[in-house]
Amino acid sequence: MSTNTLPAIHPERPAWNKGRIIGQKRPLLPKHVWSIRVRLEMADNRRDLALFNTAVDSKLRGCDLVCLKVRDVFAAGRVKERTSVTQSKTGRPVRFEITETTRQSLERWIADPEMLGLEYLWPSRLHHSPHLSTRQYARILRGWVTSIGLEPSAYGTHSKRRTKVAQIYKKTGNLRAVQLLLGHSKMDSTVRYLGVDLDDALTLSEGIDL
Repeated sequence: MSTNTLPAIHPERPAWNKGRIIGQKRPLLPKHVWSIRVRLEMADNRRDLALFNTAVDSKLRGCDLVCLKVRDVFAAGRVKERTSVTQSKTGRPVRFEITETTRQSLERWIADPEMLGLEYLWPSRLHHSPHLSTRQYARILRGWVTSIGLEPSAYGTHSKRRTKVAQIYKKTGNLRAVQLLLGHSKMDSTVRYLGVDLDDALTLSEGIDL
């Protein structure tokens, strides 16, 4: 047999997802939020603390979070208690609260000399970009979860988007509220995003004794 007709032999490559946890990323639990926040406070990392807190409160996709401008959260010499931004994916506005903890961290960050005269809330340290990229944000988040001993492949930027709404749903069972906070147009999207299943429905039902 001619060598020209022999099947080609390619070196075996490991699967791209080998060793990775694939699927929906987990939300952070309250104890994780507290642990990361304390570490950032102890390190006096003003930018990361403000970024972390804002990500929890805003429930924004990473692409919208990194594009926040100072004027989105700051006006008349103070940080707003609530604000609204337009989602890049849907073009729909979404409102979110800025809690006292987040306001304090944002005030410290905006007052930092590094922020003097800048338009974007999370400026990039790379010259070709005016603000953090989603890839840079993902790397920062990876560092946060790794610092408290979590498996980084189980968490991603959507973990921060899901963190607060997961607790809201767990405590209230109010899917409509979660839908509004996430800016979803359809309830089905919210159900899939939270991973709501029959067990969740039964648990809520068991808590109601008529």
